[in-house]
Amino acid sequence: MAVEPLGWGRRLLMCPPEHFDVLYEINSWMHREVRVDPDAARAQWDGLVTVLKEVGAEVELMASVPGLPDLVFTANAGIVNGAQFIPARFRHPERQGETPYDVAWFTQHGSSVDYLPEGVSHEGAGDALPFGDVLVSGYRFRSDAASHAYLSRLTGAAVRSVELADERLYHLDLTFCPLDRRRAMVAPMGWDAYGRRVIEALVPEALVLEDDDALAFCANSVVVGTTVVMPSCPPRVGRRLEAWGFEVAVAPVPEFLKAGGGCRCLTLALDVTLGPCPPSGA
Repeated sequence: MAVEPLGWGRRLLMCPPEHFDVLYEINSWMHREVRVDPDAARAQWDGLVTVLKEVGAEVELMASVPGLPDLVFTANAGIVNGAQFIPARFRHPERQGETPYDVAWFTQHGSSVDYLPEGVSHEGAGDALPFGDVLVSGYRFRSDAASHAYLSRLTGAAVRSVELADERLYHLDLTFCPLDRRRAMVAPMGWDAYGRRVIEALVPEALVLEDDDALAFCANSVVVGTTVVMPSCPPRVGRRLEAWGFEVAVAPVPEFLKAGGGCRCLTLALDVTLGPCPPSGA
C-alpha cells in the first residue's frame, strides 16, 4: 500500500544549542561527568536543520536561554493543536524554568494558551503523538496518567494511554514514531503488556524495533512527508522503510544522546491539528 503521508511535521520549532550541556541528571542517559562538546553539538544540530530543510521542512527558531540546557529539546515544550498551545507541566524542577519561554514564543506567534492543572505532569509532544484520529500519550516516568483526561477535554481529541515500562525509554517518542496513517515504528520493550495491546490494536502495519534499535533512538525520528530523518538507521530498519516507500536520511546527534535526546526531541511540529473524539458508538 502506498504511503499516506502524515498531515503534520512540515513546520518545526527548534532551539539552537548555545547553552546545551549536561548539568544535572534526570534520566538514565545523563551523567554530569560526561560533558558535552559544544562545537560538536552545534555542528550536529546544524546538520539536522540542514537535512530537515533539504527534505522539505520549514524550521522556525526560538532563542536559547542561559541556565536552561534542555530548552533545546523543543518536543517537550507542550502540545500544539492548531492555534492552541498547551504547555508542559514538567515533573523535574530543573526543567520547569523553560515553560515561560515556551509560552512567550507561542503567544507572540498568535497561539492561545490553555494550561493543565498544577500538580498534573505532562511533557508535551515527548509524551503525546497523533496517530490516525487519536492522540497516543505515554505516562509514568515524566507524565501522569491523569493528564490524559485533561488533554482530551482541552483539545477535543480521543487519547489512547500507554504505560511506559523501561526507564531508559522515558518518553513515548523514544518508543513510538508515526510514519503515516497506517504505519509506525514501535519499540514494545518500552511498554507494559496493556500498552503493547493498545498499540497493536491501533497500528495496522508496525515496524517492530529490536531492543538495540530502540536504545539507539531509532523511534526518535522526524517524518517529513515520505522521508524519515533518523539519528541512526540499522540496515533491517532501512530496508523495511524503503520497501514501504519511504526514504531515509540519517542525521547523527550523539552529543544530544548524552542528555537522552535524539532527532525528534530536538523538534516540535507546529502544524498539528488534532481530530475530535469520535461520536459515541463509533
